[in-house]
Amino acid sequence: MNKTITIAHGNGGAENHELISKIFYRHFHNEILEKSEDAALIEDGRLAFTTDSFTVSPLFFPGGDIGKLAVCGTCNDLAMMGAKPRYLTCSVIIEEGFATSELEKIVRSMQKELEINGAKIVSGDTKVVPRGSVDKLFINTTGIGEIAKPGISAHNLQEGMAIIVSRDVGAHGATIFAAREGIALESTLETDCTSLYPEVKALIDADVEIAAMRDATRGGVAAVLNEWASASEVCIEIEEEKIPVQEQVRGICELLGFEAVSLANEGTFVLAVAEEEASNALDIMKRHHENAEIIGTVTMEHPQKVLLNSSWGTKRFLDLPSGELLPRIC
Repeated sequence: MNKTITIAHGNGGAENHELISKIFYRHFHNEILEKSEDAALIEDGRLAFTTDSFTVSPLFFPGGDIGKLAVCGTCNDLAMMGAKPRYLTCSVIIEEGFATSELEKIVRSMQKELEINGAKIVSGDTKVVPRGSVDKLFINTTGIGEIAKPGISAHNLQEGMAIIVSRDVGAHGATIFAAREGIALESTLETDCTSLYPEVKALIDADVEIAAMRDATRGGVAAVLNEWASASEVCIEIEEEKIPVQEQVRGICELLGFEAVSLANEGTFVLAVAEEEASNALDIMKRHHENAEIIGTVTMEHPQKVLLNSSWGTKRFLDLPSGELLPRIC
């Protein structure tokens, strides 16, 4: 590893995984943590438990703000384990001089998302630091949820399963970049940030047998697929032309030299189900986003790898994102 931390270590890609595995996992090693799921399963699998910190810049962006992001991020991690979000904590670090009107706007956004999830803030902490010690406002949220659908895991993938993405990818990362750089877009591009529990509940209520779910945050869909391929020791083959991407996001990617599948999302998840479950699952997901799509399948051609089949008939490995992508996008 590098002797010092770089921005790349927070990108959700290769460097981030190296940092976590070589320092945090090595010292905090235990059987719950090593499963490396979106949320830890505790109390004999009855509860899901997760935490996340949010440092997004700018604090307000098209379609959301840091408050909405904080609640969606934590509740979505619980939902990805088949859990109903119930209780959250909220800790804030506020820079001296921050406007109370903006703080109240952010807190209102948080409460709106809590209501969507049927969850509540039950504990918290507030710190104010001198001007210049932090960039306006940082938020940490920790959540507990009740498992409604047990057995969901990144280790469950088997040959023949279908891979489905819930909507177009990369919108959050592209929106944050455009807002940060002051790029005027003719379109109405905005973050995909949303609470995913209602959609997950629809899948659970329809008795869809879910093998794995994960929201594609930092590192995007590429990171999720690589984590699954490694955890389940399978190959995941993806059809590039099946991946839904907004034209505005494609334009941002061309400008940055990134791939949409590597950009962060905050309301997009990837689902793995048995082939016979795929059609029903897709129908349910399309009721929430019409561009949900089956993008690939699980094979054993190259275990622990993600294989991208291009529209030109070529194949290449889709690796974990690396380098300094877009810092502070969540």
